[in-house]
Amino acid sequence: GGYDTTGNALAVHVVGSLAFVADDYAGLEVIEVSNPANPVRLGGYAGAGHPSAVHVVGSLAYVAAYSAGLEVIDVSNPANPVRLGGFDTGGFASDVQVVGNVAYVADDLAGLQVIDVSNRAIPARLGGHATGGNGLAVQVVGNVAYVADDHAGLQVIDVSNPANPVQVGGYDTSGEASRVQVVGDRVYVADGFSGLLVLEKASP
Repeated sequence: GGYDTTGNALAVHVVGSLAFVADDYAGLEVIEVSNPANPVRLGGYAGAGHPSAVHVVGSLAYVAAYSAGLEVIDVSNPANPVRLGGFDTGGFASDVQVVGNVAYVADDLAGLQVIDVSNRAIPARLGGHATGGNGLAVQVVGNVAYVADDHAGLQVIDVSNPANPVQVGGYDTSGEASRVQVVGDRVYVADGFSGLLVLEKASP
């Protein structure tokens, strides 16, 4: 089955029977997918900039909303999501992962941004690190952030001190790195025209 959202669906995070869709100019969409043959829209939030990624933790959706930065949306009532707060990241928020009370944002020209979200209404910047080009995606494993940068390839950044992230490695891919996923000792990079790149992870 499927559901034709009103915007440009750029990313999705599924939690239980709900699919949270970053729908570009249409905002955040919440789709019930318990019946995969007949997904049904429950609600949405249209004011979240132009979402390109979403990470849901509990009843909160953290939205990478491009020029609007990071948006924090209460989705405890999927039919009526409510904005709690946000933070202007300074770049173009393209991806987000939340670990504990910290949001890691791939912020395009501004690289990696590390945001304290313990106060959902007033997120605050802890630190950041320029990635050399446009940081488009991020995955955090332990104290290491893996950032896909379309000019600089894979950047490996130690975030054990969120106020002072430090690059500890990287791999200059031949294409334009746009997505990254770490599984065990392997790092998988979507590398544009170069296709899929598989790298071996090294600890900092």
